[in-house]
Amino acid sequence: MSWEKFTKHYLFIEELDFALDISRMDFGEDYLSEMEPKMQSAFTAMAELEAGAIANPDEGRMVGHYWLRNAALAPQPELTAEIESCLAQIKKIAADVHNGTIVGANGAFKNCLIIGIGGSALGPQFVADALGDPEADKMRLFFFDNTDPDGIDRTLASLNGQLGQTLSVVISKSGGTPETRNGMLEAQAAYQAVGLDFAKHAIAITGEGSKLDQVAVTENWITRLPMWDWVGGRTSELAAVGLLPAALQGLNIDRILAGAAAMDAATRSHKTNENPAALLALMWYYATDAKGAKDMVVLPYKDRLMLFSKYLQQLVMESLGKELDLDGKVVHQGIAVYGNKGSTDQHAYVQQLREGVHNFFATFIEVLKDRNGDSIEVESGTTSGDFLQGFFLGTRDALYENGRQSITITIREVTPEAVGQLIALFERAVGLYASLINVNAYHQPGVEAGKKAASTVLDIEQKVIAHLREQAGNKLDVLTIAQNLNLESQCEMIFKLINRLVANERGLCVEVKKPFNRSLYYSK
Repeated sequence: MSWEKFTKHYLFIEELDFALDISRMDFGEDYLSEMEPKMQSAFTAMAELEAGAIANPDEGRMVGHYWLRNAALAPQPELTAEIESCLAQIKKIAADVHNGTIVGANGAFKNCLIIGIGGSALGPQFVADALGDPEADKMRLFFFDNTDPDGIDRTLASLNGQLGQTLSVVISKSGGTPETRNGMLEAQAAYQAVGLDFAKHAIAITGEGSKLDQVAVTENWITRLPMWDWVGGRTSELAAVGLLPAALQGLNIDRILAGAAAMDAATRSHKTNENPAALLALMWYYATDAKGAKDMVVLPYKDRLMLFSKYLQQLVMESLGKELDLDGKVVHQGIAVYGNKGSTDQHAYVQQLREGVHNFFATFIEVLKDRNGDSIEVESGTTSGDFLQGFFLGTRDALYENGRQSITITIREVTPEAVGQLIALFERAVGLYASLINVNAYHQPGVEAGKKAASTVLDIEQKVIAHLREQAGNKLDVLTIAQNLNLESQCEMIFKLINRLVANERGLCVEVKKPFNRSLYYSK
């Protein structure tokens, strides 16, 4: 690749200490100019979104996550006041916890248990890992981010008997998310088992009037913070969802917000070649043939950014993975995202990236600063950081030599400002790309469908349990159970459900037969 092409397609934004390199994407000379009309339309749509237009037509609501880092942009003064009030409340809660005004049953809070899933956990986990410092953090963060009982037990064990010094933050926009509800009930049981009042150790972040909000009011929890309907879960990291955990950890949330606001300003430009989010969106459009034909592999060369790809999975895939476009046409859009970190990836799957199925493009994230302080030489004149950069540059070259294209994002170091910038950059890129492909980036019908399907499964499970209890002493095979319940089409599901119930000693037993489909099940 020529120096001329590199310099032409290398965007450096001095005030952000940020760079974007798209020179290793092999789009044609006329591509950017040909895409300019579509890009300008996307800019207009984004400007209307920020001004308060109904950007989520399916749900009839505004989309306002950009207002979170600049409340003055909110279209009504009431919204501005709410955002500013919430931020002030977050800071006061954190200060009161840190100075001992708010304490647990056993004294000052040392730990914070975040109970949430999806956007209510991924963002806080990413930021905590990216910016945390065991020697400086004011609280340790733990997460219930699933409804896995063993995972819950492991987290509780990690708290090492310190529930009386553990603040629980329960996060659910609707207040009815099953995984979060289950986590809350598991936490309540754990506190109660050691004689503690969960309510005196709990804060809720939820929608006003939600089921969770009602519980928090009724039980007199420490306090509640809002989740507004104009902020989606996957774009809520810079709302109370992410800011309260960060503030409790002791991170400087003003600096995170400032970084996001600065990137917002840079990505608000209608000059495509000066707008990093627009260039990202155009590269995605080119790389995937505007229809998700290739996956995005995210390769940050920094341990602190290891969870960034996991965070981006939800942001990108939930936003763009849609069956229908805005006109109701079946399009099956989306971009699959995966990744870990360099140079770990080089020993995991770079072999396939270079020589295997060419179904991806790479996004490298380069961090210039190695560490705080001096580095030893691991070889003459060479540090560990030199090796890390060598692996990054070498991998990028090796991929490009074999026709594998990539984007490179460069930041100086992982600071609160830089983390805010990365969050804002990809939020904006997702929004612009959604406009380019004409999909609603701000709803998630597939997620809702999954929740409904899970509810159906649980209903069938209860019917199976009830039936076997009614037939106590009778040994029945799966087909007979299904026929008795008029669920012949669900034999496989009943088989799966009943065997897990047996494994967990839920009052059901099995008499194993060969072949397995003749096994008999019965209630004790």
